[in-house]
Amino acid sequence: MTRYPRIRARIAPALAGRLFNRLRDVALVVDRPPKVYVSPDPDDNYLLALSEAGHAQFLVTGDKDLLSLKQHKSIRLIPPAAMIELLTKKPGSGE
Repeated sequence: MTRYPRIRARIAPALAGRLFNRLRDVALVVDRPPKVYVSPDPDDNYLLALSEAGHAQFLVTGDKDLLSLKQHKSIRLIPPAAMIELLTKKPGSGE
């Protein structure tokens, strides 16, 4: 998990290990994702396919090509800041 320098600089190895274990506990394994050919960057199509196969509501990304799509089927493609806003909005506050 911490083989990526950007992650290693922000998360201690022990925390990264716990995070990985937790993700593994709740992850959905996709054996055969559908073929998807809609991203402006063909290398990003697998993310759309996995999101579709996993029945995701959101695909959170900073990738400009993916964000330009805004939506894939019923999946909303949003930047991290938008997801943080959704997660921190108080129910019934109308914010």
